[in-house]
Amino acid sequence: MQLPPPPPLPRTDLSGNVLPPAVLGSRELGPDLAAPIYLNHAAVSPPSRRVQAAIGAWAHDLGSRGVDAFSTWMSQRDRLRGRLGRMLGVPGETLALTAGTTRGVLDIAWCVDWRPGDRVVLFDGEFPANVTPWLQAARHFDLQPVFLPVEGAGWDDGSGRGLARLEATLRDGARMVAVSAVQFQTGLAMPLGEMAALCHAHGAELFVDGIQAAGMKPLDLAALGVDYLSSGGHKWLMGVEGCGLLYIAPAALARLVPRMAGWLSHEEGTRFLFEGKGHLKADRPIRQRADFLEVGASPSVGMAGLEAAVSDLEALGIETIFAHVQAWHDRVEPALVARGFRSLRATDPAGRSGSLCVEPPPDVDLLALFPALTAAGVSAATPDGRLRLAPHWPNSLDEAPRVLAAVDTALAAVRGG
Repeated sequence: MQLPPPPPLPRTDLSGNVLPPAVLGSRELGPDLAAPIYLNHAAVSPPSRRVQAAIGAWAHDLGSRGVDAFSTWMSQRDRLRGRLGRMLGVPGETLALTAGTTRGVLDIAWCVDWRPGDRVVLFDGEFPANVTPWLQAARHFDLQPVFLPVEGAGWDDGSGRGLARLEATLRDGARMVAVSAVQFQTGLAMPLGEMAALCHAHGAELFVDGIQAAGMKPLDLAALGVDYLSSGGHKWLMGVEGCGLLYIAPAALARLVPRMAGWLSHEEGTRFLFEGKGHLKADRPIRQRADFLEVGASPSVGMAGLEAAVSDLEALGIETIFAHVQAWHDRVEPALVARGFRSLRATDPAGRSGSLCVEPPPDVDLLALFPALTAAGVSAATPDGRLRLAPHWPNSLDEAPRVLAAVDTALAAVRGG
């Protein structure tokens, strides 16, 4: 059926005030954020006024038109795919809109054309979203999981030892390599292009958990050659929980088995609702596009908010945002090191991300430091025993002295000074 044009993005907030443009270092679109210094975008990005307005517009439209709004918001998802595709360097039709990172991992883990004994290469220290689905698939399809180390294995020192170890593993045979674009507990950005090239040279595919990169680190998926990338929308993409994306390279799509198909996966799957009798058929072919994995009713409210967030990322530019965040890190990192912290930030700029992760001084218990830092006005995180500072475009470079003052206050509280 012919879809109506998608709704325009709101120009005013929920109170009718004109929404300002996104400006690097400005919290004008997030005035209600309680934390004086918010450094937790690697965990959850607070929805901006623009995101809240888009969600409100969706709710108002559904509240006033009911089912008549369905087609309008279906076309909004097509527009969102296009925007996300441009951000990631791929056509919009190579993307499926999902319920988040884990949903995309599960979809691919269960749709690969596995053979018993196939090996799946995973990495120690990965966020479980990119481990558990593969282990479950391994049990069901009789696969062999293989774990490789990341920390201390030469991924971050320019030696190439990490890639060499991966290649040695691939020589023994593998069907899939699953890795995070950015390691959540250290902030290390993995060399995806080199990994993809090695995988393809040895007959394997590369699956990427992109949630710690998409929206922050520039990504050109076509140029990198990755086969799949899944990401949620509530971190660096700055949307809300319960929505995300899954990229499937065209060549990889042709190899998938549509085990996860649903009623909306069919070609012309909605005709029976709008075109009269005789169109209700359960044997319509499954679409040969990534969106065959949009299997049923989707979180359209979250997609409305995600597009609003992506519009700000578009306006600023991912490269500009990434450079801004690196400048923020450059101001804070050496001062933390001078205070006894050990930085885990990659020395090679190619290995850097939006997260600055550090370990506390030897005499400081992180579990005691963290609440003291929170009380001093800094919202951060402690993944796997590290302190993670994750600013985004609304964070000002002028925050650095305030962050360091809060760190000094927290250190003094922990040390009893």
